[in-house]
Amino acid sequence: MNLSEKKYLADPFSHIYIEENAFSYELTKEILKKFPTSHIIKIKHYKDIFNRSNQNFLVQKYSKSLILAVNNGELLYPGARVCQSFGNENFYYTSNIMNCIYDCEYCYLQGMYPSGNMVIFVNVEDYFKKLSDVLKKGPAYVCISYDTDLLAMESITGLTHKWIEFTEAAPNLKIEIRTKSAYDTSCFKGCTERVIFAWTLSPDIITHNYEHMTPSLSSRIESVNKAISYGLSTRLCFDPMIYIQDYRKIYSDFYSTVFSNIDCNKIVDASLGLFRISASYMKAMRKKRTCAITSYPYTNINGICSYEQKKSDEMINFARLELLKYIPENKLFTD
Repeated sequence: MNLSEKKYLADPFSHIYIEENAFSYELTKEILKKFPTSHIIKIKHYKDIFNRSNQNFLVQKYSKSLILAVNNGELLYPGARVCQSFGNENFYYTSNIMNCIYDCEYCYLQGMYPSGNMVIFVNVEDYFKKLSDVLKKGPAYVCISYDTDLLAMESITGLTHKWIEFTEAAPNLKIEIRTKSAYDTSCFKGCTERVIFAWTLSPDIITHNYEHMTPSLSSRIESVNKAISYGLSTRLCFDPMIYIQDYRKIYSDFYSTVFSNIDCNKIVDASLGLFRISASYMKAMRKKRTCAITSYPYTNINGICSYEQKKSDEMINFARLELLKYIPENKLFTD
């Protein structure tokens, strides 16, 4: 989509759809205060808007509507097999928000969801109640920002604050907040080390070509260093690694840039993983977007699409050896 096409689109969140039973929730009221001029449309169920047929995912990405809903379904899921647990047992993930404010061409969400609009589930207290029941059985590690970028939406939702407050009061809970944002985390200074802020970092060429609307690498590095200075538990995620021409030089220079600016001794750990995605999601992605990412002839192994084995081995071994120049082996988790 070019600039001339984008100028005719409605501003993001100029329309807010709200389920009838979501109006009474405090989070709904907090969000609506941020959008006093938006058009409010009452609906019966979020799926009437989010799951309708013949939507244009890419257009919606640049003209998002917001949907406020109550999640009456699953609130907590076992960690997916393509996700890293970082050695934690009882690994779960949860989603207060469906979809992301950014538009990364490799993102599995475009294969998972039929819409580019965003759903916020306003009944966050129900999530906490569900998790409290799980915590009665033992410790849990929960990723709260996989199906969205929670921190990038913090100025709208305040959900990160709510999750941190809950974690502070639950000594056997550890959470990860993954992000590509440049959000100023100074407001979280002094929070428990059981809250891990995890920044996904990519080479400039990847950010420019494939991670649309995201902050630059330099902005993310600056945010990482601020978080470290505030004493926050900080993780670096070199995931997904994307195959491109001259990837060895590009990623070697990238790692050098990162660790010339970030003290590896002050991070909790780091993760490394290649691009991989469910075959069913890839099929759906190819219907929505034609690009270098979706056009690549991936190998399907047990329902997961990734690079052919020889190339995968070469890439992961190269990246691992490069990263071990900067990170102790016990701090590097490889998919």
